[in-house]
Amino acid sequence: MRTDALPAAAALPREIFHDAHTTHTFVDEPVDAAVVREVYEAVRWAPTAMNAQPLRLAVVRSGDARERLVAHMSEGNRAKTLAAPLTVVAAYDPAFHEHLDVLAPHRAGAREKLDGDPEFRDSFARTNGLIQLGYFILGLRGAGLHVGPMTGMDAAGIDAELFATSGWRTMAVVNAGRAPAETEGAVRPRAGRLDFATAAVVL
Repeated sequence: MRTDALPAAAALPREIFHDAHTTHTFVDEPVDAAVVREVYEAVRWAPTAMNAQPLRLAVVRSGDARERLVAHMSEGNRAKTLAAPLTVVAAYDPAFHEHLDVLAPHRAGAREKLDGDPEFRDSFARTNGLIQLGYFILGLRGAGLHVGPMTGMDAAGIDAELFATSGWRTMAVVNAGRAPAETEGAVRPRAGRLDFATAAVVL
């Protein structure tokens, strides 16, 4: 493989990686929920094991739905979720295998085999759902939004509130907006990151 043709790290989009910060409060500017559709339509092409695509999204728009969601957020995440221009609940679908005839037609019998192994399906779906959640966050950043993902919540409570019929299972709640508010605590100072020498080995 030619390594001289690969882009240098400095050439990667700075708005997605280097310059992006987790944001806790946003400017008072609405964000059309259609942006979630546009981002999902792009990031769904990124890889998952067996092309399972277990990520599921709930775009929370109405005041009633937001209040129901916020009731299950940790105390420190309630106000920021109420005030966010856009909130998305990222979940995974343990019944992802029902779509494998379309998503993985080359895996003959996979849907039927997985139907009898709910424990494996749940673990598999969560792992690949988290991978897709990473794509989704970067996709929102690429669309020009600032993002505040959170896991401080009662996930089972959100599941009962929003996903009782679908059976989806909550992984995170993602707030997004056009830019961080110019208020104290909107963006924390940049914390350290592990360098390559600490986080990797070359064998």
